Amino acid sequence: MKVVLLERVERLGGIGDVVTVKDGFARNFLLPNQKALLANEANLKRFEAEREQIEARNAAARDKAEQIGKKLDGEAFVLIRQAGESGQLYGSVTARDIATAIIDGGFDIQRQMVTLHDPIKTIGMHDVRVRLHGEVSVTIIANVARTEDEAERQAKGEDVIEAALEEERAEKAEQAEAQAAVAQEVAKENMGSDEEA
Repeated sequence: MKVVLLERVERLGGIGDVVTVKDGFARNFLLPNQKALLANEANLKRFEAEREQIEARNAAARDKAEQIGKKLDGEAFVLIRQAGESGQLYGSVTARDIATAIIDGGFDIQRQMVTLHDPIKTIGMHDVRVRLHGEVSVTIIANVARTEDEAERQAKGEDVIEAALEEERAEKAEQAEAQAAVAQEVAKENMGSDEEA
């Protein structure tokens, strides 16, 4: 299906470009979101007649997106989730979850602006791209943690999973030393009782 773009669409083209796209993409995304018009003679004439208005609207939308982007870029959002000892989540964090966190943080965005190729399935600090406009993208940080305390530690740069593993290793080493000491004591007692007999 041929369409004429009313705004810049990533990996497709800019305002006024006539491009060929799959029917489903046009029907389900471009046309309902008013990002394109069918490329027929009447619509092309309409586009040329309204081109200045369309470009002015796009410039205003881009300016608004840039203002939001300046505040949003690099922001960190904490998402508390349940996870196992290895840091594997009992579920996942989706684009919708991240969008909700951003909106709750006081930013005016829509869910489809969050670009997440795969759901997040582990705790940690994850960079997430937010496409505010066809020409404006920013990166935010999704701080996925089991507790607020853990989120604060991660924000300071600590690898909480590695720290937990180190703690576990140290505990096991202490237990092994304690068991070795007990074994030595038992051995000494056994030797002492053998000498007495």
